Amino acid sequence: MKKVITILVVIAVLLVVLMLLGPLYILEEGEQSVVTRFGAIVSTQEDAGLKFKMPVVDTVLKYSKKILSWDNDAQRIPTAENQFIWVDTTARWKIVDTTKFYESVTTMEQGLSRLDDVIDSSVRTVIAKNPLNEAVRNSNLINELNREEAAAIIGDDTETTGFDELLKSNFTETNYDEVAMGREVLSNAMFDAASKLTAQFGIELIDILIRQIRYSDDLTESVYNRMIKERRQIAEFYRSFGEGKKAEWLGKLDNERRSVISGAYEKSETIKGKADAEATTIYSAAYGNNAEFFEFWRSIESYKKILPNFRKTLTTDMEYFKYLYDMNGN
Repeated sequence: MKKVITILVVIAVLLVVLMLLGPLYILEEGEQSVVTRFGAIVSTQEDAGLKFKMPVVDTVLKYSKKILSWDNDAQRIPTAENQFIWVDTTARWKIVDTTKFYESVTTMEQGLSRLDDVIDSSVRTVIAKNPLNEAVRNSNLINELNREEAAAIIGDDTETTGFDELLKSNFTETNYDEVAMGREVLSNAMFDAASKLTAQFGIELIDILIRQIRYSDDLTESVYNRMIKERRQIAEFYRSFGEGKKAEWLGKLDNERRSVISGAYEKSETIKGKADAEATTIYSAAYGNNAEFFEFWRSIESYKKILPNFRKTLTTDMEYFKYLYDMNGN
């Protein structure tokens, strides 16, 4: 009996020691693991739960199963024209083969370091092979903005003023270079180049995106100067076009004014002619009825018009002034 008790005690002690040595480990959701023994892979686990390993001799390395983000510092890279820009990229990746990942990089920190090398190299290679406009733009829409912007301001009247021709002649020099690929295509090229290399590390690269492109200090000033020049050119075009429209409308107003004045003058002269004819008829009739009164009345009307214009009168001893003294002219 004592022997049995002793055996049971020994077994219990061994179990306690075994449990203290940690034969079990927990794999959380979103985790995967590699179990190694003396550096060699014994097993890999991808399902969450309670897992067994040999105490002391086995080592468990846990990796994430989730989609992870990659971010690095912006790089100063020359374009095909040897113009330097700062390129800030981001990427998404995940571990799809834990065996390859352990054998090639072992830890998450080393895996990120390899991603830094691969992605930075692919970004630098693609940017250096392409001109600046391919990296900073994704379409040729900007070449249409000036025309649409101006047409929206000028309105429907552009059809009758030759606005299209004016716009084309004024903005020929400000058109940007045509984009053959654009930023999105360059991002895909970076992804294609980098994904071929990351596969050997057990990493699946999901995408690479150019998050931001910033001009270097030596390029920023020239870009701003070009933008200022273009804005001034557009503003000057609007001013000149507006001045042309102003002159056009002023010309129309002047023509209308002259037409109205001409019509009014013609009408007034017609009325005057009729009035003069009627006055002549009345004068004739009055002269025929009383010649002396008619002569008197004509003289008085003449005095009213002429005498106020004389600054001084030296004598009135003239035939012209005979009615000043007597209505009979004596």
